[in-house]
Amino acid sequence: MQVLSRSFLRLLRSSPNVTTPPAPLCRLSYHLSASPALPRRQVFPPMAAPNSPVRHVCRSPHGYRNMASGVGVKSEELGKPDGRLQLNYGDGSPAAHGDENDAFRATAEVIDGECDTVEEILDNSDSDDDMMYRIGEVDLAVDGVYPLYRLPGSRHRDGSVYKYRSAGCWRSEFHIADRSETRLEAMKLSDPSNCILLADGSCMKHQPCPMLQFFSLKLAKHHVDSGPVELYGYIAVRDELEPLLNYVINFSRDDPIVVEQGSVINMAGPKRGIELFGTVLIEYDMRIKTGKQGEDDLQLIDGVSLVDKHIPEHHVFRGRILGKRGAIDIAVSHIDYAVEANIEVLISEVYSSFNLYLGCFTSGLHEEIQLFDGIIGKPCGLKRSVVAVRWGFSVDLKFRVCSESSISADHRCSFVTNPHGCVGQEIKTDLALISVKVTWSTLP
Repeated sequence: MQVLSRSFLRLLRSSPNVTTPPAPLCRLSYHLSASPALPRRQVFPPMAAPNSPVRHVCRSPHGYRNMASGVGVKSEELGKPDGRLQLNYGDGSPAAHGDENDAFRATAEVIDGECDTVEEILDNSDSDDDMMYRIGEVDLAVDGVYPLYRLPGSRHRDGSVYKYRSAGCWRSEFHIADRSETRLEAMKLSDPSNCILLADGSCMKHQPCPMLQFFSLKLAKHHVDSGPVELYGYIAVRDELEPLLNYVINFSRDDPIVVEQGSVINMAGPKRGIELFGTVLIEYDMRIKTGKQGEDDLQLIDGVSLVDKHIPEHHVFRGRILGKRGAIDIAVSHIDYAVEANIEVLISEVYSSFNLYLGCFTSGLHEEIQLFDGIIGKPCGLKRSVVAVRWGFSVDLKFRVCSESSISADHRCSFVTNPHGCVGQEIKTDLALISVKVTWSTLP
């Protein structure tokens, strides 16, 4: 079977050397039911996840295609995915094995909106580190994690991510050249003055909206000597609410984290909820610290990927960001009709030093978010955490407290969604007094 670089699919309709078919173009993805674009803040009821394994997708309004849009999900409700992605002809019919070249010609399209020629695409392709996949099907990893494709020409280290800032390009629409952190804070509408409350407790003025929730980041693999490595860099998102950097993790070279292969990376972010009305851009630049100078370090992952609203709702999608020196796995979910829960934990009294693990569950999903895992020796406050919660569901917190001289004990508390306001609860243990505060807000 022929193996081609991803860059070959970046053919431009505007190029005089490329002939595009008159039939509608189909994408490399499971089919997702096409639906008209929703106006911002349109009110709609929660929708059940589709049972069909495939559904059609309309062309992206941004002029590029997202390579992580409903490509599959492993869950009890949907069952195990087939394990391959079907490449279609331009008329929507599936490409048979052996017809891959025809299928390739029928699906030539723009996937990142860049205005360069085919020759420039091939010349600029970094084939030594590019994602590779087979024409006709994409085999999944053994563990069921789907590849999260890097957009061509999106590297930070060589500066290509800042080039070709033409109108309609993802670089300009998501303000890639602006390196500022998002200015919007969480809890923006926790106590608004213009509410119109309904009998069920919802607010007519401030509605829930689709949000993207990160559940975990994991160092899936690294191609360095066995043992732990020092990582630094960032993974951030840019959404359409404000397309500036909303960091999920951000570590400086002077303060790297030590991680073993297969270990979870503690998430410090995001700073606020991530809106998912359309497309969310995931930007990343992470390196392995190996020497005294930055130029001696090894690049782990570097680039930009896209996730959009067509990933299945209320199921956990697992994607793998591949790099030359390893890979990072992400677990995310499209939480439809969601509000923002801002979780604050205060250890107000400590009677004896203890280990604390704090996990979080949201929206009825069985995937745990790790909020804290460490030693508590004196009164302190934990970092604030922002979690998307589906309206009508709850955010559930699990505290595991233990010390060398005692058996671990679990303590749980749950908070049902509200559009605004805050609620709290105290947890008394033999080792400490823990205060929990959850502040609710919709996105502005």
